Amino acid sequence: MDLVDAVYDYTEIFPGEEKYRLVDQMQRAVVSIPSNIAEGGNSCSRKEYRRYLRIAYASGAELETQLEISKRRNYGSRDARVNAGKLLDEVMRMLNKMINIFEN
Repeated sequence: MDLVDAVYDYTEIFPGEEKYRLVDQMQRAVVSIPSNIAEGGNSCSRKEYRRYLRIAYASGAELETQLEISKRRNYGSRDARVNAGKLLDEVMRMLNKMINIFEN
């Protein structure tokens, strides 16, 4: 949830023309991460939970790309982007470990 807050804070000052483009994509991707973890946590099987964790991981990969695009376009605050990137790295490591645990 900290990552969601960080991305929303970061995208808050993007140019207006990006509101329905990059900002929308970034916010959808970041919200998808905890949403899929929660939805998978309510599933019946380990296999199903692993599937939701993989979807969350894929959303994180999308967000990594979008953060890089925003960096190249020089959008938002550098500090806010770095903070979001660090949180995303942490979330991706956790998801990777969780996926590996549920492989067996």
